Amino acid sequence: MKRLLYFDVFSGASGDMILGALLDLGLSFAALKRELNKMDIGSYRLRADSAVRAGIAGKKLEVKAGKEVRKRAYPDIERLLVRSRLSEGVRERSRAIFRRLAEAEGRVHGVPTSQVHFHEVGAVDALVDIVGACVGFELLGVEEFYASPINVGRGTVRFRDTVYPVPAPATAELLKGIPTYAGEAAGELTTPTGAAILSTVCTRFAFQPLLVVERIGYGAGTRQEPDHPNMLRVFLARHAEEPLPEGFSAVQMEVNIDDMNPQLFGYLWERAFALGALDLFLAPVQMKKNRPGTLLTLLCKPESVDALATLIFTETTTVGVRYFHVLRKTLQRELVGVRTPWGSVRVKESKLDGRIVNFAPEYEDCKRIAERTGRPLKEVLARANQSYLSSRSRTE
Repeated sequence: MKRLLYFDVFSGASGDMILGALLDLGLSFAALKRELNKMDIGSYRLRADSAVRAGIAGKKLEVKAGKEVRKRAYPDIERLLVRSRLSEGVRERSRAIFRRLAEAEGRVHGVPTSQVHFHEVGAVDALVDIVGACVGFELLGVEEFYASPINVGRGTVRFRDTVYPVPAPATAELLKGIPTYAGEAAGELTTPTGAAILSTVCTRFAFQPLLVVERIGYGAGTRQEPDHPNMLRVFLARHAEEPLPEGFSAVQMEVNIDDMNPQLFGYLWERAFALGALDLFLAPVQMKKNRPGTLLTLLCKPESVDALATLIFTETTTVGVRYFHVLRKTLQRELVGVRTPWGSVRVKESKLDGRIVNFAPEYEDCKRIAERTGRPLKEVLARANQSYLSSRSRTE
């Protein structure tokens, strides 16, 4: 089963917070340093310490670069990664993150990607954060990445001699199309590096789905707020795919309709059962703008959902269908034949643990006899019930 990493970005994310969280999750610090040494980025010192933010313990990563470190342009970083001895997976994922970051910076500053010059982003700390995160993903065996909506912070941030709004322009560019919000904590919570990593690797941004969590890690940010844990939380998890017991699994489909000719429901009803519906019922409801409408509810097996959804879309006026798994327990059923003065009738027996708890003559059989003989339908049903009970008393 695939391993999944879920980023809980309740207090933003930066490159060092992501890497700190991976270390707290169980990434080997020695293995991280060994892998980072496979690229030539100059001298630096890497330190990981325990840290507490508002009562929550995690890991804080620090990178101290040597004096000879220079700023790098995007093409320099590309060449550095291509020439490294990193694994292909780490190298290509790191290149994708830096490429996305360079494209965002280029759009913000109005220059081609090839002419983007990183400032602190291109220095050793960002290379360690981005490549280190990709090393961690690989060593931890992560195959899927999800994240919560991202807390970007609020207010302003100062860079050199200029004050920018939060999120910073590059961060805002990187997070286009991704759900974000400004929480209570002031300041820059999500940095361009953090945004570049998350927006590149994550395929889904939503509140936590159904997961089985194996391990949890916390990566500490630099600032300490007494009433706000400046932490990134990550869950190493797997999808919760526990199957339901046999006989319990079904799908319930629902549609609210207030603008359809009610005559069409009869035709839909017949087609639905032909396509595998297990049950279908209609109920009157009061809808928006105080309009009367109809709630159509349909029960089916999971394999029939697509065909029945197509039927609903083509034969009704709805533009959406709700559906969800429901628990369904059924009795064992068996058809037996009984004789009446006018012909045989099938009776459906319903059993619980082998014991008959319900029985009912088949309506269509009784209707056919009533139409053929002219006898009242209620008389045919009553005689079928009597014949069934008599046959049971003889066998007990």
